[in-house]
Amino acid sequence: MTGASSGIGAATALSLARQGAAVTVVARRTGRLEELATLIRERGGSCSVLTADLADAVQARRAVEDAVDRFARLDVLVNNAGYVAMGPVEEGNPADWERMVNLNFNAVLHMSQTALPHLLRAAADGPRGIADLVNVSSVGGRVVRKNNGIYSATKHAVGAFSEALRQEVTGRSIRVGLIEPGMTATEMATGPGSAAARGIPQNVWLRAEDVARAITFVITQPAHVAINEIMVRPTAQEH
Repeated sequence: MTGASSGIGAATALSLARQGAAVTVVARRTGRLEELATLIRERGGSCSVLTADLADAVQARRAVEDAVDRFARLDVLVNNAGYVAMGPVEEGNPADWERMVNLNFNAVLHMSQTALPHLLRAAADGPRGIADLVNVSSVGGRVVRKNNGIYSATKHAVGAFSEALRQEVTGRSIRVGLIEPGMTATEMATGPGSAAARGIPQNVWLRAEDVARAITFVITQPAHVAINEIMVRPTAQEH
């Protein structure tokens, strides 16, 4: 579970642990991860902590291998880590662009490719008879707005990659799911440089737990059922 130090990642780790999954949580903030791991263990779950900056390709690939080393198998990969910097292209900071491309898209590529051999083994030999790769995108991957061009571009790319990968591996019992949340009350959405509320009061935004339920729903389907794509928005969000 990447991007697990807060928000959707943390909520999904808790949700999957409740389903009996042994969870590896990955992010840069070790302290936050340790707090989450303690909470999961106190509730009877199993959790391992990995600190990594997934914008770095070497660290992204190593995170997958380290997770496999700790639990001896990999049945599910959730690519959730992300970064957003809003603003017009004319005034944009190329360093922000590069971080969005590296974390939102390139990390998905590197982690997915590294995970595939392990997911294939789990699908062939594991008790579930299936393995899951879930990519967390955004409504921004479908609906483009001004001042959000680079972020939307990375999320469009995640959607295209997910569908191509799905076609490549679905015949070998790996399900690829794409989750596209709308306005969600997380640190990334409400912090500096984040998306504006667009007139929607924050008290009616999605909560991280709402998106976590969608991810868990995808992963916990019977082996013959593949939920390939879910867009989930606050009821009040029009676009």
